Amino acid sequence: MAEVNGGEPLLKVRGIYKSFGAVQALTDVDLDLPAGQVTALCGDNGAGKSVLIKCIAGIYQPEHGQVYWEGQPVRIRNAHDASALGIETVYQDLALSDNLDIVQNMFLGRERLRHRVLDENDMERAAAETLAGLRVTSVRSIRQPVGSLSGGQRQAVAVAKAVMWNSKLVIMDEPTAALGVTQTTMVLELVRRLRDHGLAVVVISHSLNDVFAVADRIAVLYLGKMVVQDDASAFDRQSVVEYMTTGGLGITAGARPTGNGALGS
Repeated sequence: MAEVNGGEPLLKVRGIYKSFGAVQALTDVDLDLPAGQVTALCGDNGAGKSVLIKCIAGIYQPEHGQVYWEGQPVRIRNAHDASALGIETVYQDLALSDNLDIVQNMFLGRERLRHRVLDENDMERAAAETLAGLRVTSVRSIRQPVGSLSGGQRQAVAVAKAVMWNSKLVIMDEPTAALGVTQTTMVLELVRRLRDHGLAVVVISHSLNDVFAVADRIAVLYLGKMVVQDDASAFDRQSVVEYMTTGGLGITAGARPTGNGALGS
């Protein structure tokens, strides 16, 4: 296991609470994200998965709780703070501009200048090196408009854009949604390469096939509570489904779990 500071996970979340008016979205949530591992974040619709990653990404501010980065307490007030730490999020909509090419998308908002002029050569070289490092070879040209790419290629560009800025943690929200078998295989291989490069990766997915194909760890949210997190080898598909739908093993559907119930944290 690749960890920091003598065994500390790269990122730790402790006791996070987040509400929206009368709706309690997260309650006393803990989460460990080790470097060099893929953590699958699972849960039914409304379980709090998107809220949790947006708290980590600086989009939402929790009312209570603490985030630790490389063993040190940090406050992530916005997306800029997250990026400065090395946290990048690839949302389901990918946030790519179809009318721009791959290089322009990868540097959108972070363009490189030389003598106050866009340094196209430097940006092309950096984009090509990043894609090559991730072994993304299916695109015809890095000057190809993103609007002409397949779903799997678009996901690869979004991931390459995220890892280009010395990121240490990449969060991917439903990266294989609406993809075919071949494109899904390509994206899952990309996730493995991120892990092999030593990054911490969080994957939100409803596909248990994808979860068990790439995850080193699995964490399950139920009604805003983290009911379990442990090595993937501690689960099978049925147990993950049961945690997702009832909040525990052998619990009657609809019963609410008590406490955090996190394992391996």
